[in-house]
Amino acid sequence: MTLAVLLSTRLASAHELNPAVADVTVAPEAVQMEVTFTAEAMIAGLDRSENINTDDMENGGEYTRLRLLSGEEMSQAFREAWPALADGFNISTDGQRVPLELTDITITEDPDPGLPRTTRITLLGTLPPGDAPVTIGWSGSYGPLVLRQVGGGADAYSDFLNPGATSEPLPRNGEIVTEGWLPLFARYIVVGFEHILPLGLDHILFVLGLFFFSLHLRPLLYQVTAFTLAHTVTLAMASLGIVTISPAIVEPLIAASIVYVAVENIMGAKLGWHRIAIVTVFGLLHGLGFASVLGEVGLEPSRFITGLIGFNVGVEIGQLTIISAALILIYAATAAARHAKLPPEEAPAEVMQVLYRSVSLAGSIVIALIGAYWVIERTLL
Repeated sequence: MTLAVLLSTRLASAHELNPAVADVTVAPEAVQMEVTFTAEAMIAGLDRSENINTDDMENGGEYTRLRLLSGEEMSQAFREAWPALADGFNISTDGQRVPLELTDITITEDPDPGLPRTTRITLLGTLPPGDAPVTIGWSGSYGPLVLRQVGGGADAYSDFLNPGATSEPLPRNGEIVTEGWLPLFARYIVVGFEHILPLGLDHILFVLGLFFFSLHLRPLLYQVTAFTLAHTVTLAMASLGIVTISPAIVEPLIAASIVYVAVENIMGAKLGWHRIAIVTVFGLLHGLGFASVLGEVGLEPSRFITGLIGFNVGVEIGQLTIISAALILIYAATAAARHAKLPPEEAPAEVMQVLYRSVSLAGSIVIALIGAYWVIERTLL
């Protein structure tokens, strides 16, 4: 009973924040944006340029205080804060900044304390004379922004803007900005890569946990393949809305998966169906953790497949980058050890195995401790 109370208290105060979503309409004389986001985080001044969990940010207490306000009180707080917040919105045309007017605000009263509350605002900006296109972005501290062009159907422009990024120029004449499959594919490779490096610390530690299991290629290949196939399945299902699980459940389980693989490494487990099955299950969890990106973008089915494949390619490049960096460090350490005048009977391969086992043991202990802390942080703190 005590555990349940602690858990519910923690979930009420800490949230995994999804990217904001902006539906934009550009006309000859005006630009309108409907933005759905977590207003409490913006008012509290949380810096979302690198982290999306309120537990890990300064001013997390202010976020919690605002979260406990009623919808009406929160609406008033946002209106009072808007003049300062508006400076973070970067809408411009022909080098001129477009002032925005807050015309409407709706705040959802969410009964689930484990989920962030949703706010939707409508912004209107009057454009200066001319036909110069409009670019849209906002302050990097506001976090990532999913931007969607209204009225274009399957071909309408949509983009996942990393913190501080700016959209493609959107024309005023009603023309829909279209994007070929190759630019879309390339863009989502970048998005997938950046969700590993530098943003996905928990995913980085999990991949290192797989690497520290064995220096041999076959065990590593089996594990990474199982993990990749699994997170691809749940990423697609969750992004399409087929499966929906609260981040309050997924995030602690991801942390627990990191602890598990690290502890198995420490205990010297051998590769078998059990390890592959466990890694597959954990891959399903990590796929759910990625899902907010493609799900929020709202790609049409024909473009969704291209975006999904590109995103996964980016994720795999990120994973291979982590493994390659770890291998380079091991090889560098081996070379250094050989130059340290080791006994002649120590062959390079044997030196590498000894160093790898030492690094694997120490690294797995550190990974297990970090993962254990995250489990506690994401459930009880």
